[in-house]
Amino acid sequence: MFPEIFSFSLPDFLSRILGMQEITIYSYAALIALGTLVAAIYTKRRAKKELGISNLSNTFFYCIFIAGFVGGKLFYYLQDPLLYLQNPSLMSDNFSGGFVFYGSFVVIIPYVIWYLKRHKIPVLPMLDIFAITTTIVHAIGRLGCFAAGCCYGSPTESGFGVVFSETQNMAVHPTQLYESSMIFTIMLILLLVKKHQQFKGQVFLIYLMLYAFGRGVLELFRGDERGFIIDNLFSHSQFIALCLISISAYFYYKFYKQININTLNT
Repeated sequence: MFPEIFSFSLPDFLSRILGMQEITIYSYAALIALGTLVAAIYTKRRAKKELGISNLSNTFFYCIFIAGFVGGKLFYYLQDPLLYLQNPSLMSDNFSGGFVFYGSFVVIIPYVIWYLKRHKIPVLPMLDIFAITTTIVHAIGRLGCFAAGCCYGSPTESGFGVVFSETQNMAVHPTQLYESSMIFTIMLILLLVKKHQQFKGQVFLIYLMLYAFGRGVLELFRGDERGFIIDNLFSHSQFIALCLISISAYFYYKFYKQININTLNT
């Protein structure tokens, strides 16, 4: 794979100041940054066109990026906390891979809702926009996982098998590409739903359910080290997916029922 795009040596005076001799640009971080940039542009344009909102500051998106980074890394470390407590030096390599999407998600969403309410921006319509925004970042980010060689799948003899440096010359399912393809498909579905939207928040809730279901299935093909609720049977991500499906289905039913009641009253 291609975990590093390039490295360059620093001048002596910068090396002494920064305490490092070279800087490495990792493909994972670069693709995450690219996805964030494209998603930010999309969000600003849709917010302006659909809601007449033009005051989404760049700081807002910077904070989303930071929240996603912190949440993704935190949940990654929590998959095996003793390992990182006993070997803190492992946490120094923070840009070459090793993120948990749900960790980023559960940190970003509260921040986004807080920001929207504070600036008096409609929450549900913006979450509908952010549902598609998330698919952009996530789909491109999973390509970064593939380049970095993390989040790989279980061994396979099929023609889809790919050998990563961590798999010891064994072909495994490229689950990063499976997931990226799945997310792009979800994006297309969401864009179609948006054209026939029945209530505010519908696109966001459908996104949560579709991704959670798809992620739960993809976990069956994962082969890298990650946390389990029940060893080798029910992973942390599958547990979170089940919770998201249940919560999203509840609110979907609630909002849809309210639409029907309003229709009957009119």
